[in-house]
Amino acid sequence: MRKLAIGLATGVLMAPAAASADCGEVSITEMNWASASVVTNVSKFIMEQGYGCEVTVVPSDTVPAVTSVAENGEPDIVTELWLNSTGDAYARLESQGKIERVAKVLTPGGVEGWWIPTYLAEQHPELKTIEGIMANPALVGSRFNNCPSGWGCRIVNDNLIQALDLEASGIDVFDHGSGETLSTSMAAAYENQEPWFGYYWGPTVPLGKYEMTRVDLGEYKEAVHAANQNADTSDPGVSDFPAAPVLTSVTADFKEREPAIAELMGNVSFETDTMSAVLAWKDENNASAEEAAVYYLTTYKDEWASWLNAEARENLASVLDAS
Repeated sequence: MRKLAIGLATGVLMAPAAASADCGEVSITEMNWASASVVTNVSKFIMEQGYGCEVTVVPSDTVPAVTSVAENGEPDIVTELWLNSTGDAYARLESQGKIERVAKVLTPGGVEGWWIPTYLAEQHPELKTIEGIMANPALVGSRFNNCPSGWGCRIVNDNLIQALDLEASGIDVFDHGSGETLSTSMAAAYENQEPWFGYYWGPTVPLGKYEMTRVDLGEYKEAVHAANQNADTSDPGVSDFPAAPVLTSVTADFKEREPAIAELMGNVSFETDTMSAVLAWKDENNASAEEAAVYYLTTYKDEWASWLNAEARENLASVLDAS
């Protein structure tokens, strides 16, 4: 599969685009994290090979992308935009009619929560709830693996830990110094089939590589979760984590200029679990984002076929089948 992905990424991606009389120049962001790179490269492949667009990729990040749209009206497409990271700036752009959200590019969105390995959940089903874990701390190794300092999840976790009185149940809180040590702790436990309990998020390589079960923290309470995001909250409470909205948006000018591509991008949506699996493949094969995009297109045809119009679907089929 990797040889196929490499061949397509280095051959087909350099080939002339499929003929189309309508599509012109398109600019699209490539945010500086792995899943966003896959989203952009899948979209680029489809636009070029399916619709005949001339695509320019703009390396970016959340704040610079929103600022660029506000000041310059470009790039045309901003994808994997995590709404909870934009503050009020994105909302202002929408209210001014400069940009429009067309899709949730991840379904159900960015996921986060407290997890245990699935093998542990199968051995001890009571550990699927936070009450079961607190009643049986030794079964999870009597440790909670917490976020590094400075991360937004650290604030929420610390408030949850206080509200639950987690340490009083016999669970030590281990504050990781980096995201690398947090992921390494999960990997080491999983490979040795040992207990592990802690915070993680997706889409990410570890959640694609290891079967993990999300611990039930109870219902999501919007006001409580909002309060828990404040490090100085005086009354932390217990609430589950909501799925974070992750968007694709297009500028108003682009939607008018290229309605077919705006419609396409409104259909481009990845299951969060699928994206984690693609990232795990990318990591295991030391693959590029372009190779990972081709891997997705050749492996998950049933997921993306409905995104395209009939002509683009035929163009893509001829390209991929020719491989």
